[in-house]
Amino acid sequence: MNALTRRQALAAAASLVCAPAVAQQQSRIMRLIVPFPPGGSTDALARLLQARLQGMLGQTTIVENMPGAASALGAANVAKSAPDGMTLLVTFDSHTVIPAMVEHPPLDIEKDLVPVSLVGTAPYVLATHKDKPFKTFKDVLDAAKARPRAVTYASVGVGTIGHLAMTLLAKRAGVEITHVPYRGGGPAMNDLLGGHVDLLCGSIALVAPQLDGPVRAVTQMGTERLALLKDVQTTIEAGFQGFEALAWWGVFAPSATPPDTLNRLSAAIREALSEREIATKLQESQQMTLLLGDPAMAKPFFAKQTKLWGDVVRENNIKA
Repeated sequence: MNALTRRQALAAAASLVCAPAVAQQQSRIMRLIVPFPPGGSTDALARLLQARLQGMLGQTTIVENMPGAASALGAANVAKSAPDGMTLLVTFDSHTVIPAMVEHPPLDIEKDLVPVSLVGTAPYVLATHKDKPFKTFKDVLDAAKARPRAVTYASVGVGTIGHLAMTLLAKRAGVEITHVPYRGGGPAMNDLLGGHVDLLCGSIALVAPQLDGPVRAVTQMGTERLALLKDVQTTIEAGFQGFEALAWWGVFAPSATPPDTLNRLSAAIREALSEREIATKLQESQQMTLLLGDPAMAKPFFAKQTKLWGDVVRENNIKA
């Protein structure tokens, strides 16, 4: 048998060193952290990703729900994890309000986390019961001007995008509309259906199931009309130039994660959610416009959202 060359010997030694590292990586568990309780839209998205990424990456993948501190608890857990692509945050639009709403937040969302993917967006919608007199956003404003503070609207909580969007709109319109916060979309919708509040500002995913029944949309807060709401004005069309309030879903990693790892994960997410069955499910259940943006696209979007809604919180002295 021929003796090993020096190069072959070095290669053999390297393979012995690397093999345990590769085996260790494959034996570890990839964690998708959802900073909300089970059952919401973000949880549903994470579970779709879990099933697909596990198959695509050949990596055991689990979803962990870690609610608390207005989603900051789960975000901080990811921020403190190893930057190796094995722990990701799957989160929702309230993420960008953490710096302004959470007193002494456990992380700096812009320094401690880095975007992997901007999955998609959907507009917020202002809706009412069909028994109420509001058919357009102008009707709402006229009533608010005639009876300051008498018109009420529900949101899914203080400091949520629905609350902040209505705060900003009311300020721009020069009216006072009374906010009634709820602990979640179900209770808010129940009270709208029961006639206990005049309006509800929530994501289109919350409102859509009731649109064939007793609920009517009076304005949608995207830049363009959804096909589902083709007869409903946007707030821009109603005279509020440049106004936009979006629900969004995104994936983040610890800030020191290498760029090649971020790009690999972003590509895997794009491939997973581009499958027709999954894309259709997200579009139909959440009315989501899939963007599947990479880190370079996602970063300025999230920064803009953080500044926009953080300014509303601070300028209006909104407290959790």
